[in-house]
Amino acid sequence: MPYHVYLTTNPRKSVLYTGITNDLQRRIDEHYQNRGLPKTFAGRYYCYLLIYFETFAEPQPAIDREKQIKGWTRAKKEALIASINPNWDILSPPLAE
Repeated sequence: MPYHVYLTTNPRKSVLYTGITNDLQRRIDEHYQNRGLPKTFAGRYYCYLLIYFETFAEPQPAIDREKQIKGWTRAKKEALIASINPNWDILSPPLAE
């Protein structure tokens, strides 16, 4: 089972969220369903648009990578995103309504 470290943003692309999951489609759908809900960071800031992800075969390297990215500055996260997605195109699969 693959593990994914991912970054999402809000529609204005002003906030970044870093997460980890073993089911990227489900997790993006959950972020979308939680948009606007104050109980989570991603929900509170409408971070449901996938703009970057990495895939790992094992969980520990993915956990380590998520922690590493979370410790970075916004500028460093932006550079990472731009390295594979320079226009910040939305990579999200279709969202479940």
